[in-house]
Amino acid sequence: MDGLRWLLLLFGVLVIAGVYLYSRRQRDKPENDKIKDLRVSPSFGGEETESVNLEPVDAPEGDKVATSEDQQGAALQKIVTLRLIARDGGTFRGDELILSLRGIGLRHGKFGIFHRFDGNDEDRTIFSAASLIEPGSFDLANIKEQEIPGISLFLVLPGPVDGVEAFDSMMASARALAQSLDAELLDESGSTLSIQRERYMREEIIQYQHSNLVA
Repeated sequence: MDGLRWLLLLFGVLVIAGVYLYSRRQRDKPENDKIKDLRVSPSFGGEETESVNLEPVDAPEGDKVATSEDQQGAALQKIVTLRLIARDGGTFRGDELILSLRGIGLRHGKFGIFHRFDGNDEDRTIFSAASLIEPGSFDLANIKEQEIPGISLFLVLPGPVDGVEAFDSMMASARALAQSLDAELLDESGSTLSIQRERYMREEIIQYQHSNLVA
């Protein structure tokens, strides 16, 4: 939806710029020259209709650059992921896993997964936890019968709080869960999360935030 919204905004800017330039050009032309700007253009239905030529190329170059930068800025997004899996190929009992998630302050919500919210505002999600069993949601009605091999913790940047703060909060929660569930903590590729890898992930977030700020 964000991509569609930006495309519509771009189209609107180009049309407005074209109308402005066309109107300005018309004021400076003799009447005979104005008639030449009318041409036959195909409609979406395949019929030909007479319309005013409002080509997008008439938009000022500065407007094009600004709009392009706005689209690029809106598309900048980073997802940081961790995994928690049961040891030795085992599984977590569904009810015990849910109790552990709630015990560290996560709440069941949108998409049927668990979230850490910024305060009580459910529109401000710091990070989330999903099951590794597709589609990732938790069926609380039948949770006692479920055996879950692991979960994914993830955050989306930019978010409601500072990126490094969000990452540190997610790391603290992941460690608490690993201890209470006797689970293995892995990075997004499924490798054991080392101190060096954790530092590198934090550094990536700092660089991302700096680049996003500059952009």
